Amino acid sequence: MELDKLREEIDQIDRELLSLFCRRMAVVAQVGQYKKERGLPVLNQGREDAILARARAQVPPEMGDAACELLSTAIRLSRAYQEEILRG
Repeated sequence: MELDKLREEIDQIDRELLSLFCRRMAVVAQVGQYKKERGLPVLNQGREDAILARARAQVPPEMGDAACELLSTAIRLSRAYQEEILRG
């Protein structure tokens, strides 16, 4: 495969990732609203730990750290978004 073809494939994957990210954040907004209405805290450390453990288990061992870093970033951004909702 040519490098250009591989890069096109990466670009397509990036578009899909961004679409999934937007979808995730829309649901995060709903979760934030739910928490706001019920006076719940944004942070649920047990859930975050479970998400990261599940991520590590779903990928090949050599990708475990990277998968956890990816989802840790998504979780951090989600928490920040929920905090905005709770303040708003």
